[in-house]
Amino acid sequence: MTQPQKKTRRQMLEEFVTAKPNDAFARYGLAMECANSGDVSAADQQFKTLLSAHPDYVAAYFQYGQYLARVGRTEEARSTLTAGITTARRTGDDHARSEMEAALAELI
Repeated sequence: MTQPQKKTRRQMLEEFVTAKPNDAFARYGLAMECANSGDVSAADQQFKTLLSAHPDYVAAYFQYGQYLARVGRTEEARSTLTAGITTARRTGDDHARSEMEAALAELI
């Protein structure tokens, strides 16, 4: 008798996002998993969906900006980090703001 195949972290996250599409943390986890596995189009889609539905999710701007920089999309990285800095300032997240400002300065 064969063992059932173990689900990957991405498959589990995809199932959770399907079941709870408005769960920001689950979608963030899926976006990060896609980014870390090198799936550029899926990472883009998940980060954009997350930020569209949850524009105050500051960590997503930082991680998406860093990801865009890693894949050579510097202008998009600058734009994403700048939007994140504005959001962090508005929401009072000084730690994330300073991290994004440092990341942005490295791109210039």
